Amino acid sequence: MALQQDAEMLVPVYSSLEPVYGDGSPLEEAQLRFDRLKAKFAELYGQEPEFFARSPGRVNLIGEHIDYEGYSVLPMAIRQDMIVAIRKNPDSKELRIANVKDKYPICTYPADPDQEVDLKNHKWGHYFICGYKGFYEYSRSKGIDVGPVSLDVVVDGTVPTGSGLSSSAAFVCSSTIAIMAILEKNFPKKELAQFTCECERHIGTQSGGMDQAISVMAKSGFAELIDFNPIRATDVQLPAGGTFVIAHSLAESQKAVTAATNYNNRVVECRLAAIVLAIKLGVEPKEAIASVKTLSDVEGLCIKFAGNHGSSHPGVAVKELLHEEPYTAEDIEKITEESLTSIFKNSQTSLDVLQAAKHFKLFQRASHVYSEARRVYAFKDAVSSKLSEEETLKKLGDLMNESHYSCSVLYECSCPELEELVKVCRDNGALGARLTGAGWGGCAVALVKESIVPQFILNLKESFYQARIEKGVISKGDLGLYVFASKPSSGAAILKF
Repeated sequence: MALQQDAEMLVPVYSSLEPVYGDGSPLEEAQLRFDRLKAKFAELYGQEPEFFARSPGRVNLIGEHIDYEGYSVLPMAIRQDMIVAIRKNPDSKELRIANVKDKYPICTYPADPDQEVDLKNHKWGHYFICGYKGFYEYSRSKGIDVGPVSLDVVVDGTVPTGSGLSSSAAFVCSSTIAIMAILEKNFPKKELAQFTCECERHIGTQSGGMDQAISVMAKSGFAELIDFNPIRATDVQLPAGGTFVIAHSLAESQKAVTAATNYNNRVVECRLAAIVLAIKLGVEPKEAIASVKTLSDVEGLCIKFAGNHGSSHPGVAVKELLHEEPYTAEDIEKITEESLTSIFKNSQTSLDVLQAAKHFKLFQRASHVYSEARRVYAFKDAVSSKLSEEETLKKLGDLMNESHYSCSVLYECSCPELEELVKVCRDNGALGARLTGAGWGGCAVALVKESIVPQFILNLKESFYQARIEKGVISKGDLGLYVFASKPSSGAAILKF
């Protein structure tokens, strides 16, 4: 039994595609992709790859922008994935990273695990370097001494980039797993989920860990409730009568490029909201700055405060203690008795935020985080409740709609295209629809009754995509990449044929 559990904890190694892709047309499609990838590899490097590693994208059903605040989230893996083909090259001192798609030029890097990622010069191959650096950092932390290794790599991805479906995490995870396989290591999934999150931070985004956790730990047929500190995943069986349809707004979300004004800005605002709440709730400023990193760190104090006001919701403290008008840096420094640059002196990405930000919306960000954290558990409870399937689906849809409102109005991570797309989804019968992923572009996810999925997708094509096809934004033949239904898919795997 112990062996069985150990085997389940490690990334599975398969010698065929069926355990990952199932059968029928998905298997045939996957076979064609692997054949094409193998052929490209042989064409570029004169030999076949030793290993393949795959890691899926994900759609977050509910729980947006709260993983980096320490709160649980509820994503599922999708069938779209990143595959990395890899072999050692003893005749080289380089990492050569190519892509099946010609629009991505070959990237070469020194085979040096200690190299810095050049954030000023953003290249697609940097994501592989995140995995390379992170693997060596983690190995060293465990006392495993692995020398630098020269590698030939070809990548093939079907997760649309900038879509909010975690193409970057799928790329970093599959890269890390490929490196792990080629160096004959296999770390437990929980450890891998944790350190691939650290890996991605080399690209300059303060990632929270959800994307890596679901990509590594997903199981076919289940969404997962992902908890953090420590990372663990709990299977969530979704109601059979509902399907999730994922639709791209066609506005690309460039998370790494716009980090200082968008994604990392919200991380900084949440930290400041947490520190200010702690001080208002009686914590000494110096202690608050030293010990409070996330809003979950002050939730206990907020609930205690709410208890004196006849409630158990931490949002009561936010309402009473933070004002809705944006705070200036000076406003916050009066409360903290310390300069913001000093508070964030150990984080260059946060200092970049301070330089770009004119003010900070603490009330709105904290209100979103505390209410969204509760919606995640309400969603999980609805799935496991004694409600009828009809009532369960309605409840889940309502929670998704509330989540979108909060993301749009309080967290301000939507955009006009996403607002239009979410409205079109609801107008065409979605029980609930919301932006998913970081936002500022990317995808919406809609909960749709299984019976109307084909008609729903057809209506989306007519109501949202047709005008964009006519303008030449996308071609009709690519529509399947931008709008599709998905059931929960399997997680990361190593393939050796």
